[in-house]
Amino acid sequence: MARRWTNTLTHADVTPEAAFWNRRQIIAGMAGLGLASLAGGAEAQVSEEVLEPNSWEDVTSYCNFYEFGTGKGDPAAYAGRMTTSPWSVKIDGLVDRPGEYDFQQILGEMTVEERIYRFRCVEAWSMVVPWNGFELADLLNLAGVQEGAKYVAFETLYRPEEMPGTAYRVLDWPYREGLRLDEAMHPLTLMATGIFGKPLPNQNGAPLRLVVPWKYGFKSIKSVVRITLTDQEPPTSWNTANAGEYGFYSNVNPEVDHPRWSQATERRIGGGLFARREPTLMFNGYEAEVASLYDGMDLAKYY
Repeated sequence: MARRWTNTLTHADVTPEAAFWNRRQIIAGMAGLGLASLAGGAEAQVSEEVLEPNSWEDVTSYCNFYEFGTGKGDPAAYAGRMTTSPWSVKIDGLVDRPGEYDFQQILGEMTVEERIYRFRCVEAWSMVVPWNGFELADLLNLAGVQEGAKYVAFETLYRPEEMPGTAYRVLDWPYREGLRLDEAMHPLTLMATGIFGKPLPNQNGAPLRLVVPWKYGFKSIKSVVRITLTDQEPPTSWNTANAGEYGFYSNVNPEVDHPRWSQATERRIGGGLFARREPTLMFNGYEAEVASLYDGMDLAKYY
């Protein structure tokens, strides 16, 4: 218990639930007005009409989950067909107790109960989100990490009969992600099971997804079905598809821009479209907690 991270954020820091769900609709509205670059860092002005309140159906219909299609409304339209119960996670590779772990078994055998974590997250806009979940380290310790393991690889569910987007080779299915072992074992690294006190919607990664708050959104792998401990850096989907744009580490670093947008500044959700841009913090504000993981590394080279 001594290693666990102490949360300094309070309820007052949390992005209002309506604003959280509304963020994608705002970006959708900007895209429709030809202002999509605003989300990437460019300045622009947008009509207040973009900020009209949305229903639950509206705000959960703008998601990225390519297994259900590349359109922003595709996940909400088609993810309902994904079966999430029963659910199991295969844990294999360099572990003492490999096997299929039932989702409810995982929760039942955690050394601590699920807790609410308030993490500051960046996804073009910044926000503070209360995730329900448990530390990934607890799950890895349940399986028993063997000496020699250096990386953790993840895979998303691949079920073509329920996932119409997989009929298109947008990516090399199944979707894959990876972390270095010390990143995975860090107490900030979370396996999320819910959000705002509610179970994860299918289109948002039900029933189990990864949350790594100091990394860019590409480490937020959804609907995890396999975790592999390995001594080799695992391939990741976006890095495999375009290594020039997406590195393995995907750290939030205001000094290293994506080729098509800047990470240098951000806007805070809830402040309106005309909110002042603020400097993006190194490691998304978690520098004190995680910078030591990268001592001596060239973070422009290992981006």
